[in-house]
Amino acid sequence: MSTHTDRLHDRKFVRTFFTTPTAVEGEDDSAKMLRSAAQLRGMEAPDVWVPDNEDATAPSMRDEGIENIIDVISEHGADYPSEIHPRMVWHRDSPATRYQGFQHIMELADPENGAIEHIDGVVIPEVGDIDDWKKADEFITIVENEHGLEEGSLAMSVIVESGEAELALGDLREEMGKPANNLERLFLLVDGEVDYTKNMRAITPTGELPPWPELRHNTSRGASAAGLIAVDGPYDDIRDVEGYHERMTDNQAKGMLGIWSLTPGQVVEANKSPLPPKTGSWLLEANGREVELDEEDGQFVYEGDGIELDETGDDQYRLRIGSNERDLDGDELSEALLDLASYIPSLNDIVDSMEEFEAAKEAGKGAIAMERAATLVIDGVEVEISNDRMWDEATYQAAQTPINLFQDVYENRPDQHEDLEELYGEDIVERAIVVG
Repeated sequence: MSTHTDRLHDRKFVRTFFTTPTAVEGEDDSAKMLRSAAQLRGMEAPDVWVPDNEDATAPSMRDEGIENIIDVISEHGADYPSEIHPRMVWHRDSPATRYQGFQHIMELADPENGAIEHIDGVVIPEVGDIDDWKKADEFITIVENEHGLEEGSLAMSVIVESGEAELALGDLREEMGKPANNLERLFLLVDGEVDYTKNMRAITPTGELPPWPELRHNTSRGASAAGLIAVDGPYDDIRDVEGYHERMTDNQAKGMLGIWSLTPGQVVEANKSPLPPKTGSWLLEANGREVELDEEDGQFVYEGDGIELDETGDDQYRLRIGSNERDLDGDELSEALLDLASYIPSLNDIVDSMEEFEAAKEAGKGAIAMERAATLVIDGVEVEISNDRMWDEATYQAAQTPINLFQDVYENRPDQHEDLEELYGEDIVERAIVVG
């Protein structure tokens, strides 16, 4: 039996989880939003498209929503560039809701309806403890047997929206793979912070959602331990692009590289966010805040007022950071600024470093030092900084995560090849897809 840290699905990474209402009231064509989403391509198309027959669709429209999913996916599913996982109705405390979800999955999976060949799985919301997850799995197993599908061929993703579901994350390694269930069909673990907040009876002074970093950490940890993929919940302020990026950056540091997207614009941002940048950049910490430096003619210029630098004599300088003032010589100044500086490597930087280490390994070396240097300019004063980073096998393996992500995107999203080549250049793309 394989360990549950092994990936059991074709996708190793999912950057974007995009939901679309399945039926809209008051429209001549209630499936108009589904039809529009089915046309998305390139960076506007998500890694996982979720026709949403739960929260995004009114209860009175959900039977029609299933008909719309079948209609649209049977027509457009063959050409859709990524995975399709409709979201069904389900609730840990409602047998009637679970039964309705079962009936809807049964209808979706009927080969005579023409949609199931293009559907990769289903998303189950509002799950409870691990026994509830097993109920959903058993229903899907029954559907597969009823329609002559291979057991386990339909993936199951769950939305973690309750304390019970969060605790169940710790049971997955023990439960998956038992002969009594098909939980190895699990694919995504998705956070649903809105309902989770309600379930936890949490209150904030402004009424805004708590950030729930613990939930996001636990979901990411549960996914890593069970060989699954973690996805963060929706970011409702769709105009706050900076906030969306901050949330994704925080998530990525937890190993959660995917996020829910509510609009094609958010899909574009989330598709690009975990990819390495096109160009490297230097950051400088000024009064507890990191500022990206502007590159001008190969030098990196600080334009803020949190750091001041004066040349006071031959190789003598006065450095002011907030209220702290220090007199330093040239070497001391370089060391002080190096402590404040950090570098964000580009895709080309990562590929260069990995290729250099691979060549060193071929030559019998277990570790090599790689230098990174830059000229910083503060208040017109130029300062050279440089450091050596030791690369060994562990460093090399860590660098593979962004490269593996890039390669997974390239393999599974041919509709994004042109976007990637336009962003990075054909040469670096060709090198990135073979390194490692």
